[in-house]
Amino acid sequence: MAIGKSSGRLDWLTIFLFLALVSIGWVNIYSASLSDSTEGFFDMGQIYTKQLLFIILSVLLIVFILAIEAKFYERFSSIIYIVSLLSLLGLFVFGKTISGATSWYAFGSFSLQPSEFAKAATALALAKFVSDIQTNLKEFKYQLGAFLIILIPAIIIVPQPDPGSALIYAAFIFPLYREGLHFAYLLLGFFAAALFVSTLAFGIVWVALGVILIAGIFFFRNRKKRPSLFKYIVIVSACIGFAFSVNYIFNNLFEQRHRDRFNIVLGKEIDAKGIGYNTNQSEIAIGSGGWTGKGWTQGTQTKGNFVPEQHTDYIFSTVGEEWGFVGSFIVIALFVGLVVRLVIMAERQKNQFSRVYGYSVASIIFLHFFVNVGMVTGLFPTVGIPLPFFSYGGSGLWGFTILLFIFVRLDAANSYYSRS
Repeated sequence: MAIGKSSGRLDWLTIFLFLALVSIGWVNIYSASLSDSTEGFFDMGQIYTKQLLFIILSVLLIVFILAIEAKFYERFSSIIYIVSLLSLLGLFVFGKTISGATSWYAFGSFSLQPSEFAKAATALALAKFVSDIQTNLKEFKYQLGAFLIILIPAIIIVPQPDPGSALIYAAFIFPLYREGLHFAYLLLGFFAAALFVSTLAFGIVWVALGVILIAGIFFFRNRKKRPSLFKYIVIVSACIGFAFSVNYIFNNLFEQRHRDRFNIVLGKEIDAKGIGYNTNQSEIAIGSGGWTGKGWTQGTQTKGNFVPEQHTDYIFSTVGEEWGFVGSFIVIALFVGLVVRLVIMAERQKNQFSRVYGYSVASIIFLHFFVNVGMVTGLFPTVGIPLPFFSYGGSGLWGFTILLFIFVRLDAANSYYSRS
């Protein structure tokens, strides 16, 4: 099917939201990097000029994605996934280390981060596996297969080290839940995260006492149904055992910079001039914006370069300072609107492959947005997760563009066939 036949079926609301976010993102990148400017507007040494070039190239990328037959993405999803894994593995031999992470391939002055593209490849592979006629997510062997597809790239990414990018793969649990994965897995994930944070915050003893108390309350409340004491003992033992493993994981698998960031968020350390400097300055910038902000390019924190990496992971602090609460609300509303629109599109798909892929796209974008804003406002530790379509960088912008517009293409094809 040629693109011309389906262009009228493209979801233009999604495209509008994409263009709005990219445009507002560039405007804020311009402001965040303006103080670095010494040459003209089109000086390729400037960050905002490079980002404008990345945006232009992303438009060409969109045209290419939409021109490809929709069935191509399903037919070659496994090959795309394998190539993506090989690109991640190749970093251990040919990768370039930037900011302590070997996550890039360098081509002269240009670098490419394959983990940004691996998310789309994983979403395609997962959609292909789940939509297979034999797959039944209620059976353990198929659950294991789905988890392996998700975990393999995450496991490769962690030792780069890039735990932030690996964390994003948790988003894939939501499309699996939509397709029939038992709610217990979702609950288990949230409970494990809560147990991890609680152990770091309060210590093993208090967490163990809390687990025993909660289990005791549930046991006695259900005593008329004759609950299995052995089952409760096993659950309590597993929880306490996991709590004991938290300190080992925290002290041996996390790097010192990650431990410091967790401790600052949990209030165990106060380091406004060291590891917590970025977050502290970001909070000052956002708080100083008030209701309507200081005006574009007028942010004192932004102009003074007080927030390091403000054009990348901390770009939302520029929004808060220069556009205030109103501007921040509009940006958040655009992201929420995009995620909601993607879920609506996913639900209207005629085949399971497109639906699973659509939910994957919505989940990835939501988790990126949610964690990044939480990180910039000091609610979460700094883990190096960019804001989709906003943060500076060609790999990030192109990765999200590919992720989103493959789904726009799949949706256009389904709409065309359903109305033909």
